[in-house]
Amino acid sequence: MSEARDGAVHGADPTIEATARTTLRRKRERGSFDRATIYSILDEGLICHVGFEDEGSVVVLPTIYARTGDDIYLHGAAANRMLHQAAGVPVCVTVTLVDGIVFARSAFHHSMNYRSVVIFGTGAKVEDEAEKEAALNAIVDHIAPGRSADARGPTAVELKSTSVVRVRLAEASAKVRTGPPLDDEEDMGLAIWAGVLPFETTALAAIPDPALRQPVPLPQYVSEYAKRRLGQRDRL
Repeated sequence: MSEARDGAVHGADPTIEATARTTLRRKRERGSFDRATIYSILDEGLICHVGFEDEGSVVVLPTIYARTGDDIYLHGAAANRMLHQAAGVPVCVTVTLVDGIVFARSAFHHSMNYRSVVIFGTGAKVEDEAEKEAALNAIVDHIAPGRSADARGPTAVELKSTSVVRVRLAEASAKVRTGPPLDDEEDMGLAIWAGVLPFETTALAAIPDPALRQPVPLPQYVSEYAKRRLGQRDRL
């Protein structure tokens, strides 16, 4: 299967099959197994949280990632505790985007508008050097598309000192809340402000490294970063 420009995989089922772990138990109407919805959330997010077992304890750590087709790639130093533990064992990877605070008339019905993805799978250490380098480039480009073509690529020593773990999107679901507060009918007449305070992740003006030794023009993928992220959000 080939990956389309928008991140979809040609020939893939438009939905991911539900399992006992990914089936929502509460607010099922907010759940989705739509592949395009899951892709769009993962592609817009910048940080994921990886849950795994470590010496009898459950640990959840944040890290950057990239999606390529139906795979999520995680990376870190070769001695990285998370990647060492996640290779070959069950993991849970989550991504959450906060879109707004929902103010209800009652404290009970306060909420947030959000988009989230939960992935269950088994981490697989990437040993193939070509796949490993492609994954690292994908992570760089996930954060800033086009950056891998500008930045110096990893050396053989850097590749060896870096671990990459792949998690397949075979067991995943999305959950999305949108819209105004859902107050009880008896509270609707209360003189209390209710509504949504929208949130948006945006980029501020870029700050050049003071150690730059020569004038270098600001890349377009940096100057138009905020516009690109807004476009990603509008595609949902």
